This record gives sequence, C-alpha cells and structure tokens, in this order.
Amino acid sequence: MSLKENYRLHVYLSHSGIASRRKAESYILEGRVSVNGRKVTSLGEKVNLDDIVCFDNERVKIEEKLLYLVLNKPPLYICSSFDPQGRPLALELLPHQGMRLYNIGRLDYRSSGLILFTNDGEFASIVGHPGSGIEKEYVVESTGPIPDHVVEDFLNGIEIAGVYYKAESVLKTGKKTLRVVLIEGKNREIRKVFSHFRLHPKKLTRVRIGPVKIGDLKEGESRPLSGEELIKFRSKTW
Repeated sequence: MSLKENYRLHVYLSHSGIASRRKAESYILEGRVSVNGRKVTSLGEKVNLDDIVCFDNERVKIEEKLLYLVLNKPPLYICSSFDPQGRPLALELLPHQGMRLYNIGRLDYRSSGLILFTNDGEFASIVGHPGSGIEKEYVVESTGPIPDHVVEDFLNGIEIAGVYYKAESVLKTGKKTLRVVLIEGKNREIRKVFSHFRLHPKKLTRVRIGPVKIGDLKEGESRPLSGEELIKFRSKTW
C-alpha cells in the first residue's frame, strides 16, 4: 500500500477502526478530527498514510488486521465506547483489548444477546445500514399475558408517537412469550411497542443477526465470525 495513496478522510477513519463511514462523517462535522494538527470540520478532505490523523487528539492509523466478532451481551452492559455514567461496556468483554473495535448497531442496556464488533468500516457500513435488509430475531418474555391483537398489530404495522413500527414476523410461542423478527430495527422498537400496549418485557434477547445464531454462546462470551458467515453477510444470503 503506497504512502501516497489518497483516502477520503471518513474512509481513512473507518479503516482505522474508529467507526463506520457514516458515523465517521458525523465525527468530522463535530470537530473531533484533525489532520497534521489542523482541525477538519467539513467533508471531502483527502489524506494519505504519511499524514498525521487524530481523533479526539489521539493519532489513528489504518488497521492492518481486520477483526469480526460476535458477543452474547449480558443485560446491564452498554453498547458504546464510553459511558459518562460509568456503567460497564460490552466492549470490555471482548478479548482483543489492544485493538480498536466498535459495535455495529446496538442492544439497549437491559437487553441481552448478539451484537457484532469490528474494526472494518466498510463491513460496518454494509451490515449496519438501515437498508441492508438483515434480519434480527428476538425472543421476548413479557411480565404478563400477551393478547393476540398485539401480534396482529405489530405484523400489520402500528404508529406510535409519530413513528411507524412493523415486524417482519411475530410468532407467539406461549402466553407470555414471542419470537420477533425485525429488519430495520428502530431504536428500542420492541420495548416501545410493548409499552404502547401496557406490556413490559421481563426478558429481551437477540438470538440471531442475519446468518449468525446465538447457538451455545454463553452470556459474556464472544467468538470470531466464520468465513461462511462473512460471505453470507456480504452477499446478503442467510
């Protein structure tokens, strides 16, 4: 790779394990990135490998080794690189503490299950984009019985506080349990739908992301994505 090879700044950041390309763009606009000591706040800047690029005043470089991990996140962990309240980070459960990794998408603080981590911004952009069409499957246990009309309304689509929510599939597996498949997966979607019907999830676990299934991966454990899983993600076959 030539030192003189030019990269758009947000692409350079994504290849440095900072964030996806889209998130890297927002970091630039927020003024958190500098090039050769000069703060950059607009998009379109180009850099090469001999430029000094800093994020939050710390120099970053393009990662030579790309990692793709899946974690079974326990409840009460935050999907973020930092939490001002000092709550435990899901990132801290990963074995590769010496490398920059970030989560693709999120699971809320109380939820558990699968979350992907990588330092490959290109991969994160593909998998994390709302239009990617990647299914996410959840097992939900409610504190009380779930009426049948909740399943029907979630399948048909429902507007709550001006936001439209619609599940790809919903299967009632017991009086208090559902299996829900979402594609776009808006922020806290299942919890908001439950709350709308005055229901409360006792337990919410993501058991599948596209081709990746939870299997026998225990809470707090992680593993690399297999070659087959990576191929399926990139070809959108699962």
